[in-house]
Amino acid sequence: MLIVMTKGSPEKDLEDILEKLTQMGFTGHVSKGVERTVIGVVGRTYPELKDMMEMWSGVSEVVLISKPYKLSSREFQPQDTRIRVGDLTIGGEEIVVMAGPCAVESEEQVLQTARAVKAAGANILRGGAFKPSSSPYTFRGLGEDGLKILALASQETGMPVITEVMTPQDVELVSRYADILQVGTRNMQNFILLDEVGKAQKPVMLKRGMSATIEEWLLSAEYILAQGNRQLLLCERGIRTFETYTRNTMDISAIPIIQKLSHLPIIADPSHGTGRWHLVAPLALASVAAGADGLMIEVHPNPESALKDGAQSLTFENFERLMEQVVAVALSMGRKMAGSAKGEAKEVAKGN
Repeated sequence: MLIVMTKGSPEKDLEDILEKLTQMGFTGHVSKGVERTVIGVVGRTYPELKDMMEMWSGVSEVVLISKPYKLSSREFQPQDTRIRVGDLTIGGEEIVVMAGPCAVESEEQVLQTARAVKAAGANILRGGAFKPSSSPYTFRGLGEDGLKILALASQETGMPVITEVMTPQDVELVSRYADILQVGTRNMQNFILLDEVGKAQKPVMLKRGMSATIEEWLLSAEYILAQGNRQLLLCERGIRTFETYTRNTMDISAIPIIQKLSHLPIIADPSHGTGRWHLVAPLALASVAAGADGLMIEVHPNPESALKDGAQSLTFENFERLMEQVVAVALSMGRKMAGSAKGEAKEVAKGN
């Protein structure tokens, strides 16, 4: 249910309505746009509420939301969400690129990769300190030591860090080192974890579950938003289908669908989306053409010796080539790349 405020209504009317909602056992989420201010009413509503609320001072109309997800819908917030991470803005005209190794293996590996992706034009460093895995016998990450390595690379290159948090108990720890908290595909419906990252004062990126519908994905986003965290990104990373040639089937159509249904920024991860390095570039370019707000790309100094996901990781040379292509596609779509110019990035890398 949405309460649409009368244009120019005093702030006191808004405050009074929020207080009334609290007294009635509801939570009110305010969205202030250029044209209108709306309050998203979260809780167990009933039809009779509409007539009652429309009598309140300052209320223009009350709209019943047709979607099961509320706060993530464009009905609640027509304008696109913009998320600030350092000097970057995610969502809008500029495209961000998150790049780095799947897993943090060593200080040398991460620093070498961070310098290379920075020089090629990446904006955010990705890397896993905690690694979920289908098998208990594969590499599962360095834990806090890995977080410290990511922080060191961030300090040297100036790039913000995105890394995965896997349990509610680790949210505080990971938040001390990361600029963006990632919730992975296996945890998309870990509702206790979603509640916890929703309470964190950090941007969150929620990956689509490998077998999740778009509606299920947006309902999971609702858990985070309902806790008050509006700094939320979505990430399409491929879904499980009957096809066996690729690791997953990259759902490019999810990008424009999300942009129609939701105001949240959408990132594309063609590395996990395909599982094969030679498919990463074409799917990355297709994602940009489809309107993605950013890309997440796995890059490794020597993919053949990677402890995790080497088959989908790009070499430094392949990543640099991809970035040149991404710039060209972005320009053709009337968009540009976020952050420093590539030449400036190269100077930073040389200086280190």
